Amino acid sequence: MRGASNESLARAEQALAGATPAEELGGELFSIARLLDGSGALRRALTDPARPAAAKAGLARQLFGGKISAAALEVLSAAVTGRWVSGRDLGDALDQLSVQAEVAYADTRRTLDEVEDQLFRLDRVVAAERALADKLGDRAIPVERRQELIRGLLQGKADATTVRLAERAVDGRGRSFAGSLRVYQVAAAARRSASIATVRVAGDLSAAERNRLATALGRQYGREIQLNVIVDPSVVGGVRVDIGDEVIDGTIAAKLDEAQRRIAG
Repeated sequence: MRGASNESLARAEQALAGATPAEELGGELFSIARLLDGSGALRRALTDPARPAAAKAGLARQLFGGKISAAALEVLSAAVTGRWVSGRDLGDALDQLSVQAEVAYADTRRTLDEVEDQLFRLDRVVAAERALADKLGDRAIPVERRQELIRGLLQGKADATTVRLAERAVDGRGRSFAGSLRVYQVAAAARRSASIATVRVAGDLSAAERNRLATALGRQYGREIQLNVIVDPSVVGGVRVDIGDEVIDGTIAAKLDEAQRRIAG
């Protein structure tokens, strides 16, 4: 987000930080985001820069009071009193806040690490199963049916927060299922002030090797690093690490490619 929208999001995040994490909060905020997606008139009414902030907060309370929790109403009120560069920025902000609410709830239940790991594993399962990925992304299939599919896949195997986020990823608000899952993983890492490193190796790493790599990367980047390890047969020795836009490639294949470039150059 840009300028005023980013500042408004920060104020709404402060309101969320002051709320007691609750199971329903994330879903409520996401439902409002989806409602705004489908109503341009409501978006304009809640983001109109010419309307006083108090009037917009009053409208939000009039429309949603008694229909959502007090915590959700407080966060929404904080959001609508801000200034938004685009009316759609408010919906995007509520979507983002809804994910933060979910990971905060998981954190209070001490299941955040588990949720983060389950999201990563689900991402890999869907990536490996083309037919499943196609069904989850098929907009011709009603979203409720696709959500039922993902619930059936996760039933009895995943934390309730993971299931809710997976159902939300099916909806996506314009993002792909995989793209949504990665956004959620980043939000979980941010909750712990950590970064996600995607590690590709030819063979799985032991717990000790994972700990040593995470510690070394943590020293290099000055923050906690969460490893997502992918066993990739195309990796010829060594390890490839992706952190954000940075790549650390210590594989034999990369070294051979570099040697060939030097010979050719």
